[in-house]
Amino acid sequence: MQKKLGLPEDQIARARDLAVRIIKPIMDFIEHHTTVAVERASLRLAGADGADADGVPVPNIVVDQLRDRLEGGVLRWYVNALLRTGQTLEGLNTQIADGLKIADLPLSDPKAIETRAAQLTAQYIARIQTNRQYRESKLEQFKGKNNSPLLYVIVATGNIYEDVKQARAAAEQGADVIAVIRTTAQSLLDYIPYGATTQGFGGTYATQENFRIMRAALDEVSEAQQRYIYLTNYASGLCMPEIAATGALERLDMMLNDSMYGILFRDINMYRTFVDQKFSRMINAYAGIIINTGEDNYLTTSDAVEKAHTVLASQFLNERFALEAGLSPKQMGLGHAFEMEPEIRNGFLLELAQAQMAREIFPEAPLKYMPPTKFMTGDIFKGVVQNALFNFVSKFTDQGIHLLGMLTEAIHTPYMQDRALALDNAKYVMNNMADLSDEITFKPDGVIIRRAHLVLSETLDFLESVAATGLMECMEQGAFADIKRPRDMGKGLEGLVKKGNDYWNPVEKELKARLGGA
Repeated sequence: MQKKLGLPEDQIARARDLAVRIIKPIMDFIEHHTTVAVERASLRLAGADGADADGVPVPNIVVDQLRDRLEGGVLRWYVNALLRTGQTLEGLNTQIADGLKIADLPLSDPKAIETRAAQLTAQYIARIQTNRQYRESKLEQFKGKNNSPLLYVIVATGNIYEDVKQARAAAEQGADVIAVIRTTAQSLLDYIPYGATTQGFGGTYATQENFRIMRAALDEVSEAQQRYIYLTNYASGLCMPEIAATGALERLDMMLNDSMYGILFRDINMYRTFVDQKFSRMINAYAGIIINTGEDNYLTTSDAVEKAHTVLASQFLNERFALEAGLSPKQMGLGHAFEMEPEIRNGFLLELAQAQMAREIFPEAPLKYMPPTKFMTGDIFKGVVQNALFNFVSKFTDQGIHLLGMLTEAIHTPYMQDRALALDNAKYVMNNMADLSDEITFKPDGVIIRRAHLVLSETLDFLESVAATGLMECMEQGAFADIKRPRDMGKGLEGLVKKGNDYWNPVEKELKARLGGA
């Protein structure tokens, strides 16, 4: 990527130094805490699966049974139950679903528990590693066949089998990435429903079986198209670590996984979210999953011109949180959006400046660029023009992941033909200007360069204030997205647990070892 903005490297380095300073106390807090979701995710990565007659998942049953012992970790009790009962994993899961109280079983020899736990962890870590290797082999086999940027569309019927039909059609029409939108408010459920689902509102439940069904369908399309089709879902909300675990086991390729989104936009407790995002990102890091962050959402509640610096500040913080969890820059789909009010004079130049700035500051990241939504009115003809301008900026600034805008935004959930028209629009614009960026430089004192320098300067000032005040304090004051969230309130706080001196989690230990001590 050719650098055209002349951004001061010392300011960029200072911003990254401030991000380290800002998140340090939070990382210290994370290290000493676990959550019910972290424990359930760890159980899933050791073999806990299934549900009882009422649909309560086995990992939830185990954690609920051991609620007063979570400070020590739940895996020793689950592995102990395997040894005490002599059951297979499937047999034990069935017994737990039928009512076995594993908390009542006396503990076996600690060495025997550690040995069996190591075997289980190795088995499931190997499955994730195999999935990653398969993905990488297919990407190599189909190298050069995907669009650049990757063209990303959503399906959201509520029925996984209908989602499959729409996903196949979108992939055959040229989409590279299929995102299965979750049913409304699933982020607030503190459990993952079990099995395939056919009813949802505004989307389809994220379950491990639904992941498996869609992955298998997209693999078939990939072979037919000779182009790897990426699958996306949401590792966010109260089950953030668990969904990351199930996604890793079923070879999802991308996960929406922001460090602060749940706090700001779903009123999930900040302590709970920060702990959960670290563990979920460790899983994503090892699985080779690309995370998508949610900075585009800031612009739904804040003005995209006035508060552009908060988007860049969040990108710096998301980058730092991701690095701490072991993610490489190539796995960081840092988010931003084409969301300025269309009537602003030179708004296109300001959007171009913002996108170019992000590209130059995060050169290795597959940036995820989001389409206009806030100012889409239902006028489909104007919407086509807005999306064409968005497509232009995305290609010109070499974005990595391009979520297609729909001409029917603000009217209804996209039909298959809406996606086809959006794909045609993007491919037409991007093909016709494929090498335009290499042909153009910016006027040194022009609107684009001045705007980028201003936003970076404002970001630096903002990060300085966050470092002085503290990130949690700033979130309480509404510094991000103009939304205030108290640290001692919000959903899921009761699921936060301080680790005891005897805390033991062999899954976490193994992930840290493989990620270099994340």
